Amino acid sequence: MKISKEKINKIKESILSVLYTNSPKLLFTVDLAHEIARDEEFVKRLMLEMEKDTLVVGVRKNSDGINYSLRIRWRLSNKAYETYKQLEHQRVVYDEIENTYI
Repeated sequence: MKISKEKINKIKESILSVLYTNSPKLLFTVDLAHEIARDEEFVKRLMLEMEKDTLVVGVRKNSDGINYSLRIRWRLSNKAYETYKQLEHQRVVYDEIENTYI
């Protein structure tokens, strides 16, 4: 089954949104896959693509500095985090009671 480029981009946006929402917590690939209801291998492939595009950073060591053998924890890159933060502050909301934009 082939997924269109547009749908893949929407899935990537969902992943970035989950990472932003959970920031600064680092999430394993399995946690991201569970959150967006996708296959772990598919999510891992997308994460590696996004890592090449410098949207996410893979953390391959645990808190004691020991390398994970198979697992990767993920976080937003600083650039992506700042972009999301700016977008969140620029979001326009319509107030139905006052009939104005906030």
